[in-house]
Amino acid sequence: MTQGAGQGPEAERTATLRDFRVPAYVHETGPYGHSTHPGDVAPPHEEAYPEAYPEGYTPTERNLPVVNRGDTLQVTVDPAVVPQPVDGPGALFVVGDVHGYLDELVAALQEKGLIDSAGNWCAGTARLWFLGDFTDRGPDGIGVIDLVMRLSAEAAAAGGYCKALMGNHELLLLGAKRFGDTPVNSGAGTATFQAAWLLNGGQKTDMDRLQDHHLQWMARLDAMEAVDGHLLVHSDTTAYLDYGDSIEAVNDTVRETLTRNDADEVWDLFRKFTKRFSFRDEGGADHVRSLLDTYGGTRIVHGHSPIPYLLGEVGSEDGEDERGPVVEGPHVYADGLAIAMDGGVTMAGKLLVQQLPLDI
Repeated sequence: MTQGAGQGPEAERTATLRDFRVPAYVHETGPYGHSTHPGDVAPPHEEAYPEAYPEGYTPTERNLPVVNRGDTLQVTVDPAVVPQPVDGPGALFVVGDVHGYLDELVAALQEKGLIDSAGNWCAGTARLWFLGDFTDRGPDGIGVIDLVMRLSAEAAAAGGYCKALMGNHELLLLGAKRFGDTPVNSGAGTATFQAAWLLNGGQKTDMDRLQDHHLQWMARLDAMEAVDGHLLVHSDTTAYLDYGDSIEAVNDTVRETLTRNDADEVWDLFRKFTKRFSFRDEGGADHVRSLLDTYGGTRIVHGHSPIPYLLGEVGSEDGEDERGPVVEGPHVYADGLAIAMDGGVTMAGKLLVQQLPLDI
C-alpha cells in the first residue's frame, strides 16, 4: 500500500478510555477516511466516535512479540576505524530512533567502529548522540537504555562522550509509569498515559524491568542540543518554540515540567512532542529556519518521523514484506536544511548511525 507524501500520520496516537472497550482493531482506513500506514490502528465505526480521534494521531497496531535474550548479541564484525582528529574533539555521530531493537543497534554501532565485538566502547574521543525513542514497539527497550547508559560512562572515560536526547516515547513511558490510568485532559475526551502507551507499542517486559535509575536518567535528558553547527532535536516540529527562546531555556522548562509531576502538564508536553512533518510540507524550510534562527545552527538533525513516511513509502512492521522500505541513509530535505535520521527500523527499515557532517 503506497501513500502520497502529503498524507500520513502527523503525530503519535493519543488514546481515550473508549479505545479499550472496542474488541478489535482494523487498519484499512484511518481518521477522516485517509488510508493508513501499516502499524496504524483505529476502532471500527469511527464515524460514531469522532471525538476519539485527535487530529493527526496514529497508534501502533500490535504489541510486538518480545524476544527473551540474555547478554547483548555478539556480532562478529571488524570495526571500522573511527577517524580521530589530532587536536580537538573526536568524530561526531548521531543515532536515529532505536525503539527497542537492541541487536540492530549493536550491529550498527559495531559497523561504525564505535563498539567492539564485546559491545564495549572502542572509539576513543568520538562523540555519539542518540536522538531519542529508545523503547516501545521493539523487543528490548530497557536493554537499549542499559547499553546507552553504560556506553556513556565508557566513552567519558576514554575522552569522548555518548549522550542522548529525550523523545516522545520517553515522555510516554515516564507518564505511563508515574500516572498510569489517571485521567488527563486530552482535548478530545478522557485519556490516560497507560492507554496511550499501550496503543503506541508499549511492551510489558519493558515496564516490568523499569527501575528507578532508568526513570531518573530519562527525566534528566535534554530536549535539544547544538553540536558543530547541527541543531539536534527528536521531533520534526516547531513545538520547541513553545518552551523557550534558547536551548538552555527549553531544556530547563522540560525538566521543570517533569519535576512538577503534574499529569496534565506532562501530557501536553508529550502531545506537542508527538507532532511531526512540520519540515516536510508547504513552508517546511521556513519552519526549519525559524528554529535555526532562534536556537542557532545551520542544519536541523531529527528523528521521530520515519524516512519511509517522509517519502510517502510504507513497510510492514511484522516482517511480512521481506523487502521492506529501502532506506540507504539519512534523508536530507527542506532546502537541504533538515536531516531525518529515523530509518524506520520498526517497519523493517534500517537503524541509522551516521557520522556528521554529511558530505553533501
